[in-house]
Amino acid sequence: MTVQARAKRIRLILLDVDGVLTDGTVIMHGDGTESKAFHIRDGAAIVWAMQAGLQVGLLSARASAATTQRAAQLGMKIVVQGVVSKPAEVARIVAETGIGDEAVAYMGDDLLDIPVLQRAGLAGAPADAAEETRAAAHWVSAQGGGRGAVREFIELVLRAQDRWDAVVREFSA
Repeated sequence: MTVQARAKRIRLILLDVDGVLTDGTVIMHGDGTESKAFHIRDGAAIVWAMQAGLQVGLLSARASAATTQRAAQLGMKIVVQGVVSKPAEVARIVAETGIGDEAVAYMGDDLLDIPVLQRAGLAGAPADAAEETRAAAHWVSAQGGGRGAVREFIELVLRAQDRWDAVVREFSA
């Protein structure tokens, strides 16, 4: 099955955070807090996907206040952090939403993402993901994590579903 055919069926996009929405860098401050950098175009694409009727969620092995804050800014409802087993969490999310695996897109960057990539209807990876993770993906972004890879992934889905032109028209009027 082609990437376009896979993308056409997507109703839920799940994203890893560190290495996908960020470049993987975590800045630790002396007071125990941390900072992360998120690409603004990734955030815009997440909002556009949700406005187009897709569900978008985060699935991270690490719990982070920065991730919680970013998800709230974007209006994301599915935010799962501190995950021990990503496959188990995806199974739970799929059961709760009633969306089958074939309609789930997932983007991950490292080895612990491979089981979820293998389950997803559309599996994506940033350009700088681990070699084995890129090999497990149906599609690899030209961009690195935290550098617009998520925007490119979401645009792929919206284009396949003939929803991208409506997004562009909204800003071209």
